[in-house]
Amino acid sequence: MAIDTQTTTTGPRTAAPEKDRNDRLSGRAKLVLFVLCAAQFMVALDFSVLNVALPVLGKDLGLSQSALQWAVTAFALPSGGFLLLFGRIADLYGRKKLFLTGLVLFGAASLLATLAWDPASFLAGRALQGLGAAVIVPTGMSLLTTTFPEGPLRDKALGISGTLLSLGFTIGMVLGGVMTDTLGWRSTMGLLAVAAVVVLVLAPGLLPESRTPERPRLDVPGAVTVTGGLLALIYALSTAAQRGFGDVDVWGTLVVGVGLLAAFVVVESKAAAPLVSLPMLKRRTVAWGNIAGLVTFSMMSTVIFVLTLYLQETLELSSFRTGLVFGVQGVASVFAGSYAPRVIGRFGARRVLVGTLLGQGAFGAALLAVGTDSGALVATVAVSLASMCHLGAIISYGLVVTSGVPDEEQGLATGLVTTTQQVGLTIGIPLLGVLATTQASLFDGVRTVLAADAAIVLAAALLVAAGLGLSRRKKS
Repeated sequence: MAIDTQTTTTGPRTAAPEKDRNDRLSGRAKLVLFVLCAAQFMVALDFSVLNVALPVLGKDLGLSQSALQWAVTAFALPSGGFLLLFGRIADLYGRKKLFLTGLVLFGAASLLATLAWDPASFLAGRALQGLGAAVIVPTGMSLLTTTFPEGPLRDKALGISGTLLSLGFTIGMVLGGVMTDTLGWRSTMGLLAVAAVVVLVLAPGLLPESRTPERPRLDVPGAVTVTGGLLALIYALSTAAQRGFGDVDVWGTLVVGVGLLAAFVVVESKAAAPLVSLPMLKRRTVAWGNIAGLVTFSMMSTVIFVLTLYLQETLELSSFRTGLVFGVQGVASVFAGSYAPRVIGRFGARRVLVGTLLGQGAFGAALLAVGTDSGALVATVAVSLASMCHLGAIISYGLVVTSGVPDEEQGLATGLVTTTQQVGLTIGIPLLGVLATTQASLFDGVRTVLAADAAIVLAAALLVAAGLGLSRRKKS
């Protein structure tokens, strides 16, 4: 159900004015886009704003060094595990209604984390934040794709949303350090509570309600198997970073996760009203688009992680100067986000997706030029250019996956997109982080990870190009 996203004009309709109309957002559409993007930005901020505050938080609440990982894992588990389920529930019972429920849950959980009096209350707040994010992200994305019709308007909306997603993660890294030093770690959680309230006040009067016309029963067996499988997979990959892949519990949980996801495929093939339509997964654009998304998110998060180690441990830059490097990266992402929709409109989302993956891999490889005595400038320029390509890949893969999907299945399609994002953000560091710890020095480990990262992205770009059949198409 789309709202009026075009300005009104008078006089006869001609080709040129119609193009202008199709490219223009009305005042109300801008407000709707602001609300949806603010919610996505808030969740992206939550992924990184707490990271630099963890040592201070641990001392304050009595969390041991080994237990600090749960401040991140407690959020990652529900935020990634329940995305598909809530995306489908939103399709069936109303996206706006569920979106507002997620905002209430996220705001209340952020307040609980702000006021936490012991480790248990803090981790409970983080887990509930993750659950709220699992509601907000797919419902917000499906509201965006059903509100803005396919074409230039949706390209523009997803471009702005993707920019703020990337910018929120970057700003969180810088803002978290500043707020922790000046106001204390609780201010980072308090900021999220305030943001949730602001969005919650604006959203009810602006967002349209939408759901499928029919009311089929929810696929409970599918929901149980896919949610359990994703939870097990994310838990295993998150804890592998601390325990290593040789740990029995990690392997056991991985086996359980893969087994449940395999059972999910079997369940869906026999379900009358499946949670995930297997024919949708067989769509070339859905399958290869999500593979591209998984690669771009997992590999870019790994680059940011090892660069943080390199800048602070090898070059001995302060937290402030390291933050400036990533601040430049954030500015580059904003620049890329403003131009990406135009590039996509000219060359097509599929071509841009492959091109930006190639760029991300190439500039990732350029980071191998950094040295042990200098390299801050090389790192700043290369990671900024890689981030510009990364943002283009984020926007174009979302368009590739959701294009041509009926409105009644947009929640499912965007649920797949956002699940790919969450899993990608989770698996990159543990998968490649092992390489950094098995080398003679940290610097050698960083270079090994960067080389593997670039190789994976470049290989994925070629596979995605073949999978999308670009050699047989002039334009997507």
